[in-house]
Amino acid sequence: MIRFVDVEKTYKRGTNVVRAVAGVSLDVHAGGVTFMVGPSGSGKSTLLHLAGGLDRPSVGQIIHADRDLTSMNDRELSLFRRHSVGFVFQQFHLLSTLTALENVLMPTVPEGTRPEDRERAASLLELFGLGPRMSHRPHELSGGECQRVSIARALIYDAPVILADEPTGELDSETSSLIMQEIRRLSLEEGRTVVVVTHDLSHITAEDTVFHLKDGKIVDQPTPVGSD
Repeated sequence: MIRFVDVEKTYKRGTNVVRAVAGVSLDVHAGGVTFMVGPSGSGKSTLLHLAGGLDRPSVGQIIHADRDLTSMNDRELSLFRRHSVGFVFQQFHLLSTLTALENVLMPTVPEGTRPEDRERAASLLELFGLGPRMSHRPHELSGGECQRVSIARALIYDAPVILADEPTGELDSETSSLIMQEIRRLSLEEGRTVVVVTHDLSHITAEDTVFHLKDGKIVDQPTPVGSD
């Protein structure tokens, strides 16, 4: 479970103070798919980055399975991000000079890539139907293929939590559905906790938990879509 306790995140822009997240308390339960939705500037991406330790809250606590992220130093946070959380981004963030296989292996570089890491990366690409494409570079891949490479990269350390920020934002509707099926499988078949930030409500089902954000706040309680 991921728990936010009275979390705030503020930024200074010149003389102005922007409250990107304004006193959010919520629980993301383990093993399911949770969506964070809202208009641009609502704070949903900031909340996701805080959940993954990419940023620190100005106020409040963020707890992952009894581990308090707000008490970690920079090195501890770095190790947490590397081994406990997998990130999937709208822009893919693949390195253009590296092959698909090498991009999947990027998280292992700081600690030294082992033969077993290379085997796992190849297996993940095979799982996502990219076995014949693993020696290709991003410019030789379609958008959907690039996103599947990024999902494989997020899983290289078998992270229990997957955080996806607009993972289908750059894709057509058919490819978006295929990518969401892959993301959903990580929860349904592998028991991972998946949190998705999105503008596209069409991928949400009645079994999902949804948090609606506006102006950095939760504007209603999390309820499954379609419930009364």
